[in-house]
Order: sequence, then C-alpha cells, then structure tokens
Amino acid sequence: MSGRYRALLLAVASSGSLLFAWIGAAVVALVTLRKGSREGLWLVLWASLPALVVTRMSGDSSALAMLLGTSILALVLRASVSLALTAVVSAVVAIATGLGLLVFAQPLLTELAALFAQFFTALEAQTLEAGGQPLGLAAPTLAQLAGMMGTANGALSFLCLALARYWQAELYNPGGFGSEFRALQLPKTLVWALVVAAVAFAAAGLAFRSWGAAMLLPLTIAGFALLHARARHRQQSSFWMSGIYAAWLVFDAAKLGLVGLVLADTVMNFRDRWQAAEGSTAPHDSGTEEEQDVSDDDDQDDTKN
Repeated sequence: MSGRYRALLLAVASSGSLLFAWIGAAVVALVTLRKGSREGLWLVLWASLPALVVTRMSGDSSALAMLLGTSILALVLRASVSLALTAVVSAVVAIATGLGLLVFAQPLLTELAALFAQFFTALEAQTLEAGGQPLGLAAPTLAQLAGMMGTANGALSFLCLALARYWQAELYNPGGFGSEFRALQLPKTLVWALVVAAVAFAAAGLAFRSWGAAMLLPLTIAGFALLHARARHRQQSSFWMSGIYAAWLVFDAAKLGLVGLVLADTVMNFRDRWQAAEGSTAPHDSGTEEEQDVSDDDDQDDTKN
C-alpha cells in the first residue's frame, strides 16, 4: 500500500515460488480490493509471468491457478461488497480450475495418477507380506485428480483473499474482517441448490465425487463463519476453534458435520436464536460498516480512515 512498485516486486518475487505463491496472490488481492480492478489487473499481468515460467519448467500450474483464482475472487468482492457471494464464486473457481487441468494439463494428471498407482501397489504388497487382507485401493482417475486439485485451488484462493481482506481491515479498519466473516451467511435456496449439485456429482460415480466437494466449498466457508460467530457469542478461546480446524482436516465426519450444521442453520437460524437468548433486539452484526472499505473509490484511498 505504500507504493505501486513495492507491491509489484513482492508479487512477482512470490509468484515465482511454489512455496510462497500464496503471498503474491494475497498481495494482488489486497491491491485489487483497495486500489481497484485496473491496478489489480496490472499487477496480475506482471505477477503471472514468473508463475508461467514455473509452470513451464516444472509442469505445476498451482501457483498460476492460485494467482488467477484469487484475483477473480478479489474482483468479485470489490464489485459486490459481499463475502457470501465471493464464497459461492470460489466453487466456480474450483470447477473452472478442474476443467482447465483436464484440458491443458493432461501430462501432469497422468504423471500424478501413475505415482498414486505405484504407491498403492507398493502399499498393497507390504500389507500382503505382513499377512493382512487386500486393501483394494485403486489409483484415482484423471477426472478425480482434476476435481481434487480444482477444489484445493478454490479453497486456497479464498484463503488468500481472506488474508488480503484481513490485511486491508487491519490497515484501515481494525477488527472489521472478523465481524464481516462472522456475519457470512448464504441464502437458504442457494444452500440447498449447492447440496443438490454435490449429491448429483456424487451420484454420477466415484470419478466425480471430488467435483461434488467443490460444490460444498461455499457451505464449508459458511460453516466456519457460523462456528466463529458461536465462539464469539460464547466468549470461547481461540484454542477451541483450533481444535475444530484440526478435526476438520483429519476427519471426514467433521467435514460432513460442518455441512450439516449449515443445513440446520437454514432452518433454525442460530444467530437469531443466540440473540434472542441474550434478550437483545438489535440485528446481528452484518458487517456493513466493515465492508465499506472494500469498494471505496480509488481517489479516496489516501483520505479514508
């Protein structure tokens, strides 16, 4: 925020590294949110060059995909001033990434499928030698891998955007992002539509279940927002939320439970119930004031706050 070319230097340097590409993506998102689409797209253009070089040399397009996905989400948030809509678009980013991999990255997917097949074969042999039962593990198909990688990119792109939004709030409106995220809630009809789409993908066969996970990505984000709102309501420590995140990473049941929580929220509206229990008549924190610094005009950047 202190200079155009400082942002350019950091974005370009980070985008040329698979390990630190998330920093470049977050920097691009921050510039887009604060300075507007023109400045953001200018930064994307230059930051894409080292990411393309990495893709060309290693065959891994994750840095480029993360940069582009985060940029799209930043443009959506800048235009809509809606974190909920941006969460929904993360599913679109996931699907688009998966389709792009199927079209343009067949060699990479084939190589990964071969590596999985080799690993599963070795694991099966070791299990049989130890006197165990056959595991029956099958190598993932190209469609499965594309869906998994697309879903991962959609999630990482949203996390990079969230980091940029946090930076922006800390610079110009401290505490704003927390209130905005805790207020994130998807429309009821959209929640059920995403669930139906996820079930349809799962019913299409094993190869498409990972694509169904992409449809559940907005619900997962909304679920964590609800849990953060609950933790704030109960004045629970960050240790409690850390345990929730760890369980979500490890256990599939926790992932499904989080989606189930969002479905229950569409019926019961937990935030209103919590406020009713407190005897408060004020509406829950909508994040409106916090969101205003997303879409300020560029000529107000130096005078706001």
